[in-house]
Amino acid sequence: MYKQAVGYWDTPRHTALRIRYQLLGGLFFAVGIPLVLRMLAVPEVLSSSNHQVTVTAAIVAHLAGYVLYRRLGAYPGVAAAGAILPTFALTYGTVFLVIFFFRFDYSRFQAAGSFVMSTMWYFGWSFFASKLQPTCLAVVPAGDVGQVTSIGDVSWRVLTSPQRPSERIQGVVADLRADLSGSWERFIADCALSGIPVYHVKQIVESLTGRVAIDHLSENTLGSLNPNQAYLTIKHALDSLIAALALVVLLPLLLVVGLLIRLDSPGPALFCQERRGYQGKVFTIYKFRTMRVVEESGGDRLSAVTADSDHRITRLGRFLRRTRIDELPQLLNILRGEMSWVGPRPEALSLSRWYEEKLPFYRYRHIVRPGITGWAQVNQGHVSDVEDVRYKLHYDFYYVKNFSPWMDVIVCIKTVAVILNGFGAK
Repeated sequence: MYKQAVGYWDTPRHTALRIRYQLLGGLFFAVGIPLVLRMLAVPEVLSSSNHQVTVTAAIVAHLAGYVLYRRLGAYPGVAAAGAILPTFALTYGTVFLVIFFFRFDYSRFQAAGSFVMSTMWYFGWSFFASKLQPTCLAVVPAGDVGQVTSIGDVSWRVLTSPQRPSERIQGVVADLRADLSGSWERFIADCALSGIPVYHVKQIVESLTGRVAIDHLSENTLGSLNPNQAYLTIKHALDSLIAALALVVLLPLLLVVGLLIRLDSPGPALFCQERRGYQGKVFTIYKFRTMRVVEESGGDRLSAVTADSDHRITRLGRFLRRTRIDELPQLLNILRGEMSWVGPRPEALSLSRWYEEKLPFYRYRHIVRPGITGWAQVNQGHVSDVEDVRYKLHYDFYYVKNFSPWMDVIVCIKTVAVILNGFGAK
């Protein structure tokens, strides 16, 4: 047996202690400090009902934010500092929106202070954790493991013998389908029995890159090529409900944007185009027009591709594309059941036909409804080259394989960050 040495591995006990310190410290920092500062000015503040309501709401919002933040860590690149602000903005915004809706009296100082301190705490924790304890994984040198060591943001330790390494390791990566020797098999078994995570090489590559290779079709996490049918139905109902509410609220904005487009350049306010969608069916997508109406001589496929600094894009259109406001008319597509809020982006019919000829299994992405935003869009942005589309398909397949409410929440959070920094817009 390979005995586990304290300090070499992240054990469940160490993980539990780290979570306890992170959460308790966060609660004290986020809720306790604003409360103490308020008490210095008004000592009897704890006896007021509005402050009691605010403190309780801040605790609920902080706990919800922490759970969501931890849950997002199961997916690549989303537990980084960039996800902290939108995550806690979502939970604090939701909780205090409920309080505002029911007209409860609350302390604005405590609410705002708790939100600010929460984000500061986890920004600080994320920064120091990455500096003091970067992710380090051991690699069993057998089978097809060469691809993992080229992935960045991880310190890789290729083992030379089936013995524990001399530094702290967060897990072991092995090609579990390879023909391993008896000593390596015993080493892997002992690691698992000791509570050390053991990852199959394919699993860790998908997790760290957020992509699923498409050399061949394989089952998703439910053991089937088909995504969760129950969630497909529930998601469709929620999409329609939220789209109907959003359409009512945003109708004045839509009308103003449409008018500005007509004033900015000749042509209709809406751009309509046939695209390939759910189950391979063709539908008409609606967007705000962001390009000048001009004659194109490059063929249907070339006309459907938007290049960098495309001369056809209007001045207003560039702003609409950067902020993704041009996508808002697709609320109508959601209400018609043709699209979702989150899913693989639908391609123009001419492009879709071309990709189907060039790329195997391209049609599999149509197994879920296309979305206004998607996993590929928030990770890769706009693409037009065939090789780039291949990588885009890797992201689309990852989304289908991990099709779940959590995945959609992650895409929505990352979409907020994308809108703020303009990533991928053309």
